[in-house]
Amino acid sequence: MARGKVQMRRIENPVHRQVTFCKRWMGLLKKAKELSILCDADIGVIVFSPHGKTYELATNGSVSLV
Repeated sequence: MARGKVQMRRIENPVHRQVTFCKRWMGLLKKAKELSILCDADIGVIVFSPHGKTYELATNGSVSLV
């Protein structure tokens, strides 16, 4: 059975928002790694959290900001 379409809107509860951010961040990392492996591509991902923290992933080396 398929899930219904989720309406995109801001999550008002800060605790629920942080939990959702962590879960989606882990899913994004997983997809980036899969894409890198399947397509033999170098992938770089930079995400800024609601609290201003920077998360980065590079499949080949490190992400360098110029």
